[in-house]
Amino acid sequence: MKPLLFRIPKTETESFRVQVDDIPHFYDTLHFHPEWQITLMLESTGTQFVGDNVDRFQPFDLYFLGSNLPHVFRNDAEYYSEKLRAHSVSVYFRGDILGETFFDIPETQHLKTLLTEASRGFRIRNQQANALTDLVQSIAHKKGFEKLLTFLEILNAIWASTDKEYLSSIAYQGTLKETDNQRINDVFEFLMRNYERDVSLDEVANIANMTTNAFCRFFKLRTRRTFSEFLNDIRIGHACRMLQSGNMSVLEVCFANGFNNVSNFNRQFKNRTQLTPSAYLRKYHAGSLR
Repeated sequence: MKPLLFRIPKTETESFRVQVDDIPHFYDTLHFHPEWQITLMLESTGTQFVGDNVDRFQPFDLYFLGSNLPHVFRNDAEYYSEKLRAHSVSVYFRGDILGETFFDIPETQHLKTLLTEASRGFRIRNQQANALTDLVQSIAHKKGFEKLLTFLEILNAIWASTDKEYLSSIAYQGTLKETDNQRINDVFEFLMRNYERDVSLDEVANIANMTTNAFCRFFKLRTRRTFSEFLNDIRIGHACRMLQSGNMSVLEVCFANGFNNVSNFNRQFKNRTQLTPSAYLRKYHAGSLR
């Protein structure tokens, strides 16, 4: 399964594309495109992979992804078997949308900085609908000049936000070889389907068609984390979702996500959330977790 260079459809009547997705699940293959991308999640949960970052996504998360930054938003397993919907609003645009020098004038220098920052990708977590999410949703109903003005308002509002979380590391650089991206995509796909069970390093190295030593070096260089760290990131993300549901005990969540013992689960969970699973469960259901 090769990562795709997406061609974002565009017509003679639009300089940028607004896309509303309301589908069973999002496209689940690692891909990239020359356009910058702003995506607001409305109804959907799952695991995102942006550059060398892996984390959970949820409703009202707003993403800003730079040109040619590899990414994928993979929905949770139930979206492939149950009648759920993945709903989002996205804006795709080129850097020269208003001409090659538009972002060089004094009044738009801050937006030029914003586009540069987006090369790493960043997210704004919104716990609920607010002025920014309403603005992004509204662009789907605008046309012509009003649509363009709303687009600029969105950029300005994102720039003004103090809640941006950068995703990919500063040291991250896109892989030049297509075969490298294909290996990462194959490994990511395999782990998303098998994280609940014991997964050996030899098994994953075989998926990448590499020796274990070569795979460890390659994976650390490409993702900035070891294979075990990456796998535990996925597992803890799913564990958080299960604890939030309130339908499972900490012990059940531990074994449902591939951990062989509770002490290791507690340690890995606290490393990533600064809380033990039990404390996370109490705070979430007390309504105080942010």
